[in-house]
Amino acid sequence: MKKIASFTVNHLDLLRGVYVSRRDMVGESVLTTFDIRMKRPNLEPVINTGELHAMEHLGATFLRNHREWDKKTVYFGPMGCRTGFYVIFKGELQPRDILPILREMFEFMAEFKDEVPGATARDCGNYLDMNLPMARFEAKKFLEEVLEDIGEENLVYPK
Repeated sequence: MKKIASFTVNHLDLLRGVYVSRRDMVGESVLTTFDIRMKRPNLEPVINTGELHAMEHLGATFLRNHREWDKKTVYFGPMGCRTGFYVIFKGELQPRDILPILREMFEFMAEFKDEVPGATARDCGNYLDMNLPMARFEAKKFLEEVLEDIGEENLVYPK
């Protein structure tokens, strides 16, 4: 069986950053999937499910309510390996194109102090597995350590 694109990435040398994971044509539209890598694979502890889940709710809610990016957002959700997130936007975009919205989104998550949107039994299938304080910590850490002064080595997959 052929490996899917994400399994061909060299995870041994992968840094935290923002990468183009793939591009797909859907009808006349290009969809760009981005890898938002918050943790170094196999070197750093992964993000626990409570904070990952809270960040998923916050990030998806933020993007779907954004004045500019709401109609460009197709998907925002966690990686199964818990080292980051995937976000899919309409358009043939590069990592630098989305850095402003990612900074805005991670700042939103880092500063969020209200009830996590959708964190009720009616709205979510696992609403009790949320950790807002740690979600805020992880968002702030990624924002300050990676997004605020990101280099080229954090924008292109390693060979």
